Amino acid sequence: MVRRRPAKRRNIAKCRWTGTALWLVAAAALLPPSAAAQEVEPWTEAVVSVTDIAAASRLFREAGDWRRTHAGRMARAELDYWKLPAQTRATFERWCAPGTDTGCIRFVRFTGVAQRPVRRAARAWDTGGIFSIMVRSDNVPALFDAAIARGWWAESEPIRFTFGASDLRNVVLTGPHGINLAVYQRVSPPFTAFPVGRISQAFNSMRMVKDRPAARAFYEQKLGFNVLFDSAREPAEPASSNFGIPFNLTPTIKRAAAALQPVAGVETGRVEVMQIEGFTGGDVSAHASPPNLGILSVRYPVRGLAAYRAQLEARGVTIAYAASAVPIGGLGHTDMIAVRDPDGNITEFYEAAKDRK
Repeated sequence: MVRRRPAKRRNIAKCRWTGTALWLVAAAALLPPSAAAQEVEPWTEAVVSVTDIAAASRLFREAGDWRRTHAGRMARAELDYWKLPAQTRATFERWCAPGTDTGCIRFVRFTGVAQRPVRRAARAWDTGGIFSIMVRSDNVPALFDAAIARGWWAESEPIRFTFGASDLRNVVLTGPHGINLAVYQRVSPPFTAFPVGRISQAFNSMRMVKDRPAARAFYEQKLGFNVLFDSAREPAEPASSNFGIPFNLTPTIKRAAAALQPVAGVETGRVEVMQIEGFTGGDVSAHASPPNLGILSVRYPVRGLAAYRAQLEARGVTIAYAASAVPIGGLGHTDMIAVRDPDGNITEFYEAAKDRK
């Protein structure tokens, strides 16, 4: 004979199980999100708005042997995604370093609409807008000379410094409309993660921010990125600065930075936030939108965009732009969303039709 538990005891057990399940759901909602769990991959391209694509891409193709992979007119669906007026038109060219189709730059030329540079007349300590795209080089001094010969500029000659175990050369090159290209040469130990050449694929992008902890928290706790480093150490003695900080002030003007990425342990797809403490600058975040000129965004591919979007919204992230089945040259028909960090900078996530689960 089977003995049955009294109904009251069964109900108590059921309530206990239900309460435990609800507690687990609530606890899970409090855990930091994981971009990797939703298969967010390193960003594949930066979107850069320019007035002359040939002039903007010249340094990359002539000094870095970059190649044009796709070109054409921007589809109306993408212009609508950006919430641009009906009279707006745009053309694009997608350029990539030799031997890769990631860490590329999509140069876009908008017409029929008013524009201004995002970081017009800005210095490094002015916040808002993506400050730079980062690449590697096998010869920073030679690239510096090539850039100057082609009309680029810089706050300083190439500098040399150590970061962790790395001996580095670095320069921040400034091109049209304040577009910055931060170039790193690892003198030692040898860099082998991807081919370098004179201008490698892009691997990082820097944002100048008002509050580094708040910016880091957004990428880590809201977007689910992993922290690569968070550092505020400065040399005890004066040192050359590629951010325009006077030589005698470099020990006291702190450049505090954190780098994050969706996939830990790789050398690509990073976002870096820097706060220059001790200088009070302006804020250009109100202008960090298409069709304005400069570095507009970086684009991360996602396999599981709908689930990732739901995760972001559950954590209070506002979706600034969104569209479905947008035809984009080189990416295919994509579903896309874009978010803004606390300093107004745009980060995009997309899922191409070929990658949908």
